[in-house]
Amino acid sequence: MAISTIDPATGKTLRTFTPLSAEELEAKLQTAADTFRAYRETTFADRVTWLRRAADLLEAEADRYGRIMTQEMGKPFDAAKAEAKKCATACRYYVDKGESLLRDRLVDMGTGRAFVRYQPLGPVLAIMPWNFPFWQVVRFAAPALMAGNVGLLKHAHNVPQCALALEELFLQAGFPRGAFQALLIETADVNRVIEDRRVRAVTLTGSEGAGRAVGAAAGKAIKKVVLELGGSDPFIVMPSADMEKAVETAVSARLINNGQSCIAAKRFIVADAIYPEFERRFVERMKRVTVGDPMDAKTDLGPLATRGILDGLHAQVEASVKAGARLLLGGKPLEGPGNFYPATVLA
Repeated sequence: MAISTIDPATGKTLRTFTPLSAEELEAKLQTAADTFRAYRETTFADRVTWLRRAADLLEAEADRYGRIMTQEMGKPFDAAKAEAKKCATACRYYVDKGESLLRDRLVDMGTGRAFVRYQPLGPVLAIMPWNFPFWQVVRFAAPALMAGNVGLLKHAHNVPQCALALEELFLQAGFPRGAFQALLIETADVNRVIEDRRVRAVTLTGSEGAGRAVGAAAGKAIKKVVLELGGSDPFIVMPSADMEKAVETAVSARLINNGQSCIAAKRFIVADAIYPEFERRFVERMKRVTVGDPMDAKTDLGPLATRGILDGLHAQVEASVKAGARLLLGGKPLEGPGNFYPATVLA
């Protein structure tokens, strides 16, 4: 099965990639292992130079990287450029703090001399989501590379160009070839990578279902694993709130990243005394949301990332209405090409 970039604003397939063959995947795993043996001996000064260069490239090329993000998963272009620049900030944090965070820690044992030393693990597999296709990767890669590890990225199936752009970024920044590699593989191949003796640890950001599968595979292989899974807290509005500010904040919190953020406000609980006014003003503000081309600076809400997400959202809306929810706004996909769903409010 091919791995493709499908523009969520038009539905058109922009690029198609053939997944790595078993032989190609083996070559990349061996490259990671070989590179690690030399890379772990590089100095902090070397890594600082390369990571600083990566930060400079992220800022200088923010438009180009932002365009790739927008074309692949549909986030507004201004938000995509801001994401690239946020990645630069993360790189600079580890440029400034990396060596001190990893410095030997002396431990007072009363007699003798004892210390804690942080050593690199080896190749680390990162399984990353599409919603923040640069940020999620860089916040793993910057500290991992600074610590002397090498990275293997299995990115989401719908953002292959982001994965390749990130591999290119670290190579251009000066990191040795093989220090960071994108693996364009199918989900079915992930367990093989986790189980491979050369891969020393795994990290995943994604759904609870994906977390269960990856956590189980890593546990079976007795490997370190870090999981960041889905979930969000409610947006609660009390009578003491500034109503205008509460409504504006609620709308922006719901629509961030086209509504596709784990920390987006997804449900609103409002005190009885102010509920009618909040509902009315919230709906009025949602009616003014501009849905359209994510490359247009005037757009507030771009397309959903995939057709499957669009269909799933609409099924949720229909099920909620059938169960008794009141549909106050929106409620069905927009006509025409692309994965557009209007601002929708259920009570």
